[in-house]
Amino acid sequence: MSAADDADLNVLGAPLEPCSLNPKTGFFRDGCCRTNDEDLGRHVVCVQLTAEFLAFSSSRGNDLTTPMPQHGFPGLEPGDRWCLCAARWQEALAAGKAPLVVLAATHAAALEIVAADDLKRHALDLN
Repeated sequence: MSAADDADLNVLGAPLEPCSLNPKTGFFRDGCCRTNDEDLGRHVVCVQLTAEFLAFSSSRGNDLTTPMPQHGFPGLEPGDRWCLCAARWQEALAAGKAPLVVLAATHAAALEIVAADDLKRHALDLN
């Protein structure tokens, strides 16, 4: 990724860092939680997946564990990092199932949907 511009800042106001290259995540499948107007789901929250969240997501109709090779999707497992839709993270938070967040890799656009304090309370990378 080239030098970040205003569209590629994280929730801390710094340049957006990669979320995961293995598995390759992001709306653009470039490893970063970048977004644009075509990303209707706003895949901007970088999380570290848990079994509890994966089960929750599946119960909401979004099975993230089953591989779909025809779409280049390997299937996810606990411990993987993934660019999650901000609304799904917010929904998981309300249900008490929100996975931990990597703030440095979470796009600033997440703040349009999720409160900064909620993200910080669930931060994996904030000491």
